[in-house]
Amino acid sequence: MQSQDFDLAILGGGPVGSALALLLARLSPQPARIVLLQTETASLYGHRPELDPRVLAINHGSRVLLNSLGAWPQQAAFIQTIHVSQRGRLGRTVIRHHDFNVPELGCVVRYGQLYDKLTRAVGASGVQVLAGESARVTNQDASGVSLEQGARQLRAKLVIQADGLTGIRPTREYTQYALLTRARASRPRAGWAFERFTNEGPLAVLPHPEALGEQSIVWCCTPERAKALQALAPEHFSQALTETFGSRLGTLTVQAPVACVPLAMTLRPKTVDGRCVAIGNAAQTLHPVAGQGLNLGLRDAATLTIALRDWLVAPEQTPGPALQRYEQLRGPDRQLTVRLTDLLSRVFTTKATVVEHAAGLALLGMDLLPALRAPLARHLLQGLRL
Repeated sequence: MQSQDFDLAILGGGPVGSALALLLARLSPQPARIVLLQTETASLYGHRPELDPRVLAINHGSRVLLNSLGAWPQQAAFIQTIHVSQRGRLGRTVIRHHDFNVPELGCVVRYGQLYDKLTRAVGASGVQVLAGESARVTNQDASGVSLEQGARQLRAKLVIQADGLTGIRPTREYTQYALLTRARASRPRAGWAFERFTNEGPLAVLPHPEALGEQSIVWCCTPERAKALQALAPEHFSQALTETFGSRLGTLTVQAPVACVPLAMTLRPKTVDGRCVAIGNAAQTLHPVAGQGLNLGLRDAATLTIALRDWLVAPEQTPGPALQRYEQLRGPDRQLTVRLTDLLSRVFTTKATVVEHAAGLALLGMDLLPALRAPLARHLLQGLRL
């Protein structure tokens, strides 16, 4: 079978891979020389990812990027205030949008709606899209990379892996599972998101994009506790959730099945390997605390596009210098985000009284002194900017 030839191939048609395809298409003189290799996998939603009801936390910087790509979904729950607290200890921090002169700190959107908007935009961009089995790199040499997607044989001068960390062992396995569900609050607060730290893991309560009063729940706790909670009847799970979260939203009543996911941090040791570069979930998967995974991946895509600007005009040249530049630009933000999410996921779970009180004092200090909370808030808003 004759191999199809491209300048650039993107492996993975999720939000990060699709956003990258749109960004590159704007700069490439020949968008048709870019191919996006999507994986068709059957799931609870068949072959229709646009029906996926999962939600994503999008920070302000990511919203600006997605808006510029014409890929912002119709439904979004805006976050204007973030309340951070620690269960059973003093100290809390409130971050407000007007402190940073932005209309919102972030948003919550449905995965399926964002996927659909990005897919439609890619379809109109001139980028070629090939759907099928999961694509893989089979070989690379000085002139390019060979790939397979099922029976398809492809060749590209540069390959960007945007999804999947298959075969790489977790860098850290957290003794936490995440319980994912939806709940209705009896006293909802429009525009508010909550991160409540417990000695078993963080509990995030976010506004859901579909209706006022609906909340998206990400409850991290020990594996034993997670499995016991998942087995509870809905009314008993709702009672346990309300007790753990507190009364700020009144009573929380579960509105959906409860999914249970083990948590781990996985980092690819090298994001660049010859003519292959990994971004997004192909480069790192993080603890869900503070919702930084997708936002970090979108910053990967934006920075890689900037680094490849000149190469896209002359793809016959080696991409080595551009990829080296990308690594230099992304290193500080990637390392800081990884360390921040790892620290937040574990510092409150030591069960050491001194550490818990110190963490509470830190939250109180950030609340009282804007100069202390501003760096954390800005990073959550847009990442580290050099």
